[in-house]
Amino acid sequence: MTATGTGPLAGVRVVELAGIGPGPFAAMLLADLGADVVRVDRPGGAGLGIAPAYDLTNRNKRSVVVDLKEPEGPGLVLDLVERADILIEGYRPGVAERLGVGPEDCLARNPGLVYGRMTGWGQDGPLAQRAGHDISYIAITGTLGMIGSPDGGPTVPANLVGDYAGGSLYLVIGVLAALQHARGGGAGQVVDAAIVDGTAHLATMIHGMLAAGGWQDRRGANLLDGGCPFYGTYETSDGQYMAVGALEQQFYDEFIRLLGIEDAAPARKDLARWAELRTTIADRFRTRTREEWTALFEGSDACVAPVLSLKEAPHHPHLAARATFAAHGGITQPAPAPRFSATPGSVRRPPAMPGADTADVARDWDLPGLSAGPASTPVQEA
Repeated sequence: MTATGTGPLAGVRVVELAGIGPGPFAAMLLADLGADVVRVDRPGGAGLGIAPAYDLTNRNKRSVVVDLKEPEGPGLVLDLVERADILIEGYRPGVAERLGVGPEDCLARNPGLVYGRMTGWGQDGPLAQRAGHDISYIAITGTLGMIGSPDGGPTVPANLVGDYAGGSLYLVIGVLAALQHARGGGAGQVVDAAIVDGTAHLATMIHGMLAAGGWQDRRGANLLDGGCPFYGTYETSDGQYMAVGALEQQFYDEFIRLLGIEDAAPARKDLARWAELRTTIADRFRTRTREEWTALFEGSDACVAPVLSLKEAPHHPHLAARATFAAHGGITQPAPAPRFSATPGSVRRPPAMPGADTADVARDWDLPGLSAGPASTPVQEA
């Protein structure tokens, strides 16, 4: 059974050299959009620490196991590369070259290949060879320092801002742009997607505001970082939270009217009275439960929403109506995004089990040698 779907990338072939974090997520995005993604797993697994059946970043993919340290390993990957449009790898700089599957070797076999490289620090620079994780990368870009309360330390935004927003999304944009170039008559090329670059790029608007004097270089003092009393979160009487984003005047007017503080709310443009306004809003929110406030603001343009947990989110009426979450293989998970009117994506396959698809890939990619020998032995993981 081929993994190619009906999405806009149907017919595109992708080789993913197994890793953890942003590389697999980027490959999942391509697979969600219909690409035939073959993940080349290593013997012993990638070391994520969870059972492969629950690693949703490997959904819609197929897996073969190849030991790149064995003599026949690099040749098998290059055979796949010869038939592929895109390759994604997330090794430290120089590792793919030492394994025999670096850009020079791959592009020699397939001059039209888009070779996507996913790292934290990038392929060059003083830190290129250093270990790191999402939190390290967003720390030096100034992004982590923006997030949190003014009287506390920075708030860690899971690994969403660095790994996935600054990393995976930029890698996907890069490889698809390079694929467009290659298919338009240009040559294949290397895409150097560094999390530090992408994360810094995400803050482009903020840097403009900083230069214009409209953003203070400290936490919790600005319009969009929680410093503004009508753009933040407030605790309710049951210990839950409501999110408020009433930035524009007409939304703010509706917000204070429904909240019932029209007479008590200080002038919203007077920054010197923001602390007083925050206290007024906070005191009012503590008088009712999250459910009561949700019902009160329902159907309004006050830009107020309940702060839901991961388990609560799929049951929100709006997300349920849009099928933002999907159940597949007994696991509730985010559905593919964005949506396409003519070529919709879908969750077609559960997470790929290491090595389970070797025979199918060998057949579909016309690589009979892939299914022979110890390099293709499936991996059993707990």
